[in-house]
Amino acid sequence: MTTQTLLRLPEVLRETALSRSCIYEAMKAGRFPAPVRVGRRAVRWRAEDIAAWRSALPSARGESQ
Repeated sequence: MTTQTLLRLPEVLRETALSRSCIYEAMKAGRFPAPVRVGRRAVRWRAEDIAAWRSALPSARGESQ
C-alpha cells in the first residue's frame, strides 16, 4: 500500500499561486484536478495530481508543448 500526500486548500493555493475562486472555476471547466472527499465537509487534493497539473502548464520561457 502506498501513502498519498493529501493537500489542504491553503497548501494548494501556495503551490499553484491561484486564488480559491480560480481553482474552483478551473475545476468546473475541467482544467484543474478535482479533490477527494475525506469527510462530510472536508476535501483534499492529491499532491501528485497538483504536480502533474503544474508540469502540464506551458513554460513561461515560451516553449510550446
